[in-house]
Amino acid sequence: MTLLKSSPCNMVDDLVLSFSKLQFGDMTKYGIVRPSNGLFYLKETTGRSPVINVGTLKKIKSGYIQVLPELIRFDGNEAIFTNGNSHRFDAIVFATGYRSTAKKWLKSFPNHWKGENGLNCAGLSRRGLAGLSMDAQNIANDIKMCCSNEM
Repeated sequence: MTLLKSSPCNMVDDLVLSFSKLQFGDMTKYGIVRPSNGLFYLKETTGRSPVINVGTLKKIKSGYIQVLPELIRFDGNEAIFTNGNSHRFDAIVFATGYRSTAKKWLKSFPNHWKGENGLNCAGLSRRGLAGLSMDAQNIANDIKMCCSNEM
């Protein structure tokens, strides 16, 4: 952030990319493709930026989590991908990064993650990854509490 005050955005992006490659290696072999534009350029022009979760990356590298190619379509509970492979899933969660209207139906902070009829949303508190993590924990605890009350 300090460099951005005195250096062009593309130069800082190139430097950050170099450090990222040193730190994390080539992630394309794990199915993670770097955006064509740099991190700070994306943040400056779109308000969004890619994030590397180091815990998730370790699980991807170990094979515990598999990154799949682009989805073409669903056939029942089977997902068909661009590489021709398909996988069956019990549940699918879309985390696409779309512009949400969820703030219209969610509650205000600190229960901002909780909607009505069991519909919840994580990551809208504008508190970064820590806020997203907190939202996810609250949602998981709420689901656990609801499920245990039904038994």
